[in-house]
This record gives sequence, C-alpha cells and structure tokens, in this order.
Amino acid sequence: MAEGGEGLAAVPEHERILQEIESTDTACVGPTLRSVYDDQPNAHQKFMEKLDACIRNHDKEIEKMCNFHHQGFVDAITELLKVRTDAEKLKVQVTDTNCKLQDAGKEVIAQTEDIIRCRIQQRNITTVIEKLQCCLPVLEMYSKLKEQMNAKRYYAALKTMEQLENIYFPRVSQYRFCQIMIENLPKLREDIKEISMSDLKDFLESIRKHSNKIGETAMKQAQQQKIFNIVLQKQNNINMSRTMYITNGKIPEESNEVKSTYAFEEEDENEEEVLSVQDLVDFSPVYRCLHIYSFLGDEETFENYYRKQRKKQARLVLQPQPNMHETVDGYRRYFSQIVGFFVVEDHILHVTQGLVTKAYTDELWNMALSKIIAVLRAHSSYCTDPDLVLELKNLIVVFADTLQGYSFPVNRLFDLLFEIRDQYNETLLKKWAGVFREIFEEDNCSPIPVANEEEYKIIISKFPFQDPDLEKHSFPKKFPMSQSVPHIYIQVKEFIYASLKFSESLHRSSTEIDDMLRKSTNLLLTRTLNSCLQNLIKKPHIGLTELVQIIINTTHLEQACKYLEDFITNITNISQETVHTTRLYGLSTFKDARHSAEGEIYTKLNQKIDEFVQLADYDWTMSEPDGRASGYLMDLINFLRSTFQVFTHLPGKVAQTACMSACQHLSTSLMQMLLDSELKQISMGAVQQFNLDVIQCELFASSEPVPGFQGDTLQLAFIDLRQLLDLFMVWDWSTYLADYGQPASKYLRVNPNTALTLLEKMKDTNKKNNIFAQFRKNDRDKQKLIETVVRQLRSLVNGMSQHT
Repeated sequence: MAEGGEGLAAVPEHERILQEIESTDTACVGPTLRSVYDDQPNAHQKFMEKLDACIRNHDKEIEKMCNFHHQGFVDAITELLKVRTDAEKLKVQVTDTNCKLQDAGKEVIAQTEDIIRCRIQQRNITTVIEKLQCCLPVLEMYSKLKEQMNAKRYYAALKTMEQLENIYFPRVSQYRFCQIMIENLPKLREDIKEISMSDLKDFLESIRKHSNKIGETAMKQAQQQKIFNIVLQKQNNINMSRTMYITNGKIPEESNEVKSTYAFEEEDENEEEVLSVQDLVDFSPVYRCLHIYSFLGDEETFENYYRKQRKKQARLVLQPQPNMHETVDGYRRYFSQIVGFFVVEDHILHVTQGLVTKAYTDELWNMALSKIIAVLRAHSSYCTDPDLVLELKNLIVVFADTLQGYSFPVNRLFDLLFEIRDQYNETLLKKWAGVFREIFEEDNCSPIPVANEEEYKIIISKFPFQDPDLEKHSFPKKFPMSQSVPHIYIQVKEFIYASLKFSESLHRSSTEIDDMLRKSTNLLLTRTLNSCLQNLIKKPHIGLTELVQIIINTTHLEQACKYLEDFITNITNISQETVHTTRLYGLSTFKDARHSAEGEIYTKLNQKIDEFVQLADYDWTMSEPDGRASGYLMDLINFLRSTFQVFTHLPGKVAQTACMSACQHLSTSLMQMLLDSELKQISMGAVQQFNLDVIQCELFASSEPVPGFQGDTLQLAFIDLRQLLDLFMVWDWSTYLADYGQPASKYLRVNPNTALTLLEKMKDTNKKNNIFAQFRKNDRDKQKLIETVVRQLRSLVNGMSQHT
C-alpha cells in the first residue's frame, strides 16, 4: 500500500516535468531533468516509462494529423506539376526580356558612370575648396609675416607668428607645407633677435657719437633755464621795488637791468629752438629690441647686454683726453659727453620699464662721479691760468646744474669746487705776484707829483688818501707815497673781484663768501704782496732813499686796509662786527715789510759807513797830528747828514734807530780799526789824529741830525772810544788802575784787554825809538812806568780770565 501510494504521488510530478520540458527553452532542460534524479530511487525508471508513454501519444497525434492533411498535399503536388510548364515558358520570356533590357541599358549605364564621375569630381572640388578656404588664411598670414619681415616690422611679425601658431596652424597641421612653416618659425625668431640686436648695436654706436651733441644741448638748456630764473627773479625784485616807489608817490625810471632783461627775452625769442634729446636721437631701436626680447621671454638677456655695453661706453666716456687741461674746449667736450651719456640713461629709465632701474643709474653715476672727481682733481692741478680755472669752474657748475636737473646727486662736485677754489686762488696769487713785481719795477720810488686839481682827484679816486695839511697846500704838490701805492690798492680790489667770480653760482651763503674773500685777500697780503715787498727790499739796487719810500708806502697801504674791509663788506653785505667775520691781516704784513725795510736801511747804512771807513789812510807812525779831521770821515759825516735829512719823512723812532745804529756802527768800526791785529805799531801822533776824528763824530752826534734824542743819548754811542782815547791822551793810568771795577770809575767803559792791546802797540813803537825816544833821553822813569802799567794790565787781564 505504501508503494502504491508513492506511485500515485510520483505520476503528477512526472507529468509536470514533461510539461516543463515541452514548454521551456532547451537551456533550462538540465535543471528540470536533474530534479528527476533528485527524487526517489525508482523515479528515473518511472519517468522513462512516463516519457515513452508520452512519446507514443505524440506519435499517434502526428499520424492523425498527417492522415488529415494527406489529400491536400496530393492536390498541391498536382497543381505544381501543372504550373511547371507555364514556369518554363515564363523563364524563357524573362530571359528574353532581360537580354533586351541589358542591351537597352548599356547606354544608360555609360551615362550613369559619367554622372557618377562628375558627382565624384564635384565632391572632390567641394572638398578642395573647403580645404583651400581653410588653408588660405594661413597662407595669407604667412605672406603677411614675410611682408612684415621685409618691412622690418619685427614686433608685428612676432605677433603674426603667435597667431599662426595658436590659431591657424592647428587647422592645417596635417599638411606638409604647414610643417615646413612650423619648422621655419624658430629660425625667423632668431633672425628677428639678431636683426634687432644689430639695430641696438648700431644705436649704441650712434649714441656714443652723438653724446657730445646731446650733452651740449642739455647743458645749454640748463644754462638758459638758470639765466631765465635769475632774470625772472630780478624782474620780480624790480617790480616789487617799483611798487614800493609808486606807493611812496614816486615812479622810477627803468633800470639797465630791466632793459637788459627785455633785450635778453627778445634775443631768446630770436634764437633757434633748442632741440630735445628725442629730436637728436631715435630711440626706436631700443624700444623695438626691448619689445621683441620681452615678447620672446628673453628680456633678461637684453637688459644684461644693454647694461654691460653702456657700462663699457661709460668707461670710455670718462677717459679724459691727454691734453684736456690746456684748453677749456677739452673740458667742455669731456663734460658734454658725460652729460649726453646720462641724459640718455635718464630718458631710457623713464620711457622703458625695467631696462634700466634707478638703482642701476645711481650705481653708474656714483662710479662716474668718483672718476670725474679724480680726473678733475688731477687735471686742474696742471692749470696755471686763473681764467682757465674760472672757466673750468663755470663748466663744472653748468655740468652739475644740468645733471641735478635730471635728479643726479652733485654735492660731491660742489665739494670739489672748494678744492678747485684753492687752486684758483693759488693761480690768482701767482698772477698777482707778477702784477706786483711789474708795479714795483715800474715804480720810481718817489712821491707822486700833481700839478693841478684834476690830477689830484685822479689819485684820490684810485686810493683813499686823506691829509688835510696836503689839501691846504697849493699846486703843484706831492703825495707822500709813490705811484705803486694806488696801483697796488687797485690791484688788490681787482684780486677781490677775481676771487669773487669763483664764488658765483656755488650756492653758498653771503657769510661763507665773505669769509672766503677775506681769507684769500689775507693770503694775497701776507704771502704774495709781502713776498714781493721782501724781494724788493732785498734787491741790490734799492738804496736808502728807496727804502725810506717803501716804508712810507707800506704805512699808507696799512692805513688803506680798513677801506678794503669796507669794500668787501659792501660786496657781501656782511657787517665787520659779525662774530665770525675774518679780519684782514694787512697790518702785520706791512709791519713785517717795514721792519725788513728798516733792517735793510740799517744794513745798507752800515755798509755805506764801512765803505767810507775802508777809505781811511792813517799814518800810524806819525809824530804829530794834521790838526784837522781826516777827509774820509768828513765825507762820511756829510753823507750821514744828507741821509738823515731824507729820514724826516720816516716815523720818528725809525729815523732815531737808524741814526743810533749808524753812530754805534761807526764807533765800533773805529774801535776795530785801532785794535786791528794787522796794526802792529801806533804812535801818539796817530792817536791824537784819531782823537780829532772821534771829536768830529761826537760833534755830529751832538748836532742832533735826527730830532727826538734826549740829552747826549746819541753821543753815548762813542763813549767807549772817548774814554779809551782820554786815557791815552791824559795818560792817567794810575786813576784807571785804582778805580777799575768801581761804578763811579772815570774810565768805566775801557776794557783792560783793549787798553793792553793798544798800549803794547805803542810800546813796540817805543822800542824802535819812534815816539818814546824823548822818554829814554829825558825821563827813563816813565818808560819803567809804561812797563809797569803793561804788567799790571796783563795781571788784571789774566785775573779776569781766571775768574771767568
């Protein structure tokens, strides 16, 4: 029962499986069949049985269907057999028709092929037109590029190349001609770089040649602008002063300055228009080259090359010419080239971005400024002409003002001008030394005669002389000074004017200018004029009269120094009472000159005395004197009298000192004559004759040849001679020996050594039986007295030497 129940349950399952196999896709049969084996163990056999039963059922159904349709199939075969004959006929007809159609379509086929070829050609033409329309802009742009290259429009050519590469070439990159163009562009760029660099080199060469003209133009513009500012300032000052006058009810006349201003303006209007830097130089090569290199991304290379080449040119410009210091044109060319160089650099700085920088131009200027200062310092030292130094100063000022207008610092140039100012003053001093020497050579060293009022006023206009006594005198009359005094005074003022010229345009205050003028004038007085005076005083042909006149001249020049100070004050408007105002040292200068002249007077006077003394011709062995003074001495005294009369124009102390010095020198010379070692013998007659000469000297001293001596002061110059001769004339040896060394001694000025020397000369004469012959005959005791005196004198002298 159990098995029967299982069989009944399996039958429906097998039917379901068979239905799935019949109804589903063959791809799903496998899982269905696998379920058969998954069932109970006998399920496979049962399934096969069920499958066979199902197959038999289907075969039966197929057979029933075939039997059902068999008659229709037979009828169809019969119909086909009937149609076969008609089909053959139709085939023959179709074949005939096809042949006819083929024959008839051959012409159509030929025409159709022609149409096809035309259509293909039309399509190709259309394609070619489209491609050409795509290529034509490229070719046109490339042709435009060639034209721009030929026209040297290189920057535009580079822009065209950029458009070709970015826009046009990508459209036709598949064509061979495009590849050739693409390969050619880098070469064109290099050509453009080389051409633009070549243009830059030509520009640099041209700018080097035009630097001189550019500099001259810039300096001229700066100078004209400065003159215009000065004239404008003067006009404003004059207009202001005119307004003040009109306010006070006065209408002034136009001054010469205003007229000159109008003349300057008219002249300025008639002048040719001054060209600017842009008019003189074509900067387009620089701009093109800069744009090209910037466009190509190689701006740094261009900047480095430009700066390097300009630095080389700067070094060439800064090199001075060998003989530049000989003419002002040499300095002018030197400055013009430098100004032209830096004007160009300043223009490049302002019109280009980054080609040169402010730091670069400052560095270049500092380098150039150091070189310029060194060159000027070296070359100016060779200048010996003050006019050339002054012109150099003016050029430096214009040079500095020009570059200052372009914002270059020029303080070091103005500092250099102070060094050149010292050089200028040195050249002025040398020039004026020659002027002073010429004045002294032409001077006759005699007072200036004036015959009438007109001549008198001419001298007064040249030299500030004031003497009420001289004004009271009638014509003709004489000024106390010689012709050199007004000439020197005028030349000192000319020197001040010349020194002032250098201070113009130096941007210095009036105090500094005043100090400079006073210092330079002091140098002129203390060094140059003083040196010329000293040389004049020392000249051999200058006699006593000339020396006296020199002393008088220096006195008046010294008095005129205050007028020179007033003259400088009027120029600078700086009061002399200012604390820092330098004073003129003319007082010390002329005092030194006077002292030298006075000393030279004393020297020449003594030399003249020596010349007269050398004419002395004493007979030292004479037995009796001549009874009158020697001729040489009387001539000497007459000479001294006339000379001291000339000294009346000298200051009192000078004349007194000269007179005292002459008397002392004469006394000393006479004493040396007595004590001369070559004089071996002297007689009493010679002593008496010598005494007569000394008496004349004393008479001359007592006659007061120069007023102002008190009592017998001048006679004291001969006191040594007088006491010595009195001792020998009176023969008062006992008194001498007894009172020697006493303050109240009668022969206080007689030196024992001097007395011994003279006494021995008289003793030698006695031995030869000359003047003491009578002593041996009449009084031998006196001879013994002489010997005794000699011994005592020797003892006294020896004692003095031992004490010493």
